[in-house]
Amino acid sequence: MATDRDAVLEAAVGVLSRRPTAHLDEIARAAGISRATLHRIFPGREALIREVGATSLRRLATALDAAEIESGDPEAALRRLIAMVVPDAALCAFLAGENQLFDDPEINDLWEVQDARVRALFLRGQQQGVFRIELSAGWLSEAFFDLVAGVGWAVQDGRLAPRDSAFSLAELLLGGALRRPEQR
Repeated sequence: MATDRDAVLEAAVGVLSRRPTAHLDEIARAAGISRATLHRIFPGREALIREVGATSLRRLATALDAAEIESGDPEAALRRLIAMVVPDAALCAFLAGENQLFDDPEINDLWEVQDARVRALFLRGQQQGVFRIELSAGWLSEAFFDLVAGVGWAVQDGRLAPRDSAFSLAELLLGGALRRPEQR
């Protein structure tokens, strides 16, 4: 019976997003495979971490593309982006908590491309008078990704229902990011 590589990656995200120092035994158990099988798929922890990071960033890129954040009203674009990334919020939680990825230049380059796109959305929104200008686009992007990670953790821990997560994220972020009518 073949082991589904994607299922192993999903199990790894579930474990590592909450416990970045989890042992490979824990990840194998979560995936329902032996440690030997895990080693046949990924030769070591570093390879597994790197693949989960790369997969996370590819999914983020897909979400950014699908949300078409470079066009239309910035608030609507942000809401589309939220709807697209929330199903993979645990991946953002993994990215936020995995320090080993910061040592990988290729992963950092992939991350920078995605972050730049979100910063550009906030900057465009600021230029159009939609988002607050006293908060930098860089900070708004950082807050966005941190809140997505928080949604991932809250859903995993049962503190937030998956069906409520996109709404909760949008309301919290936009409640702080939108310019108030008196500022427009």
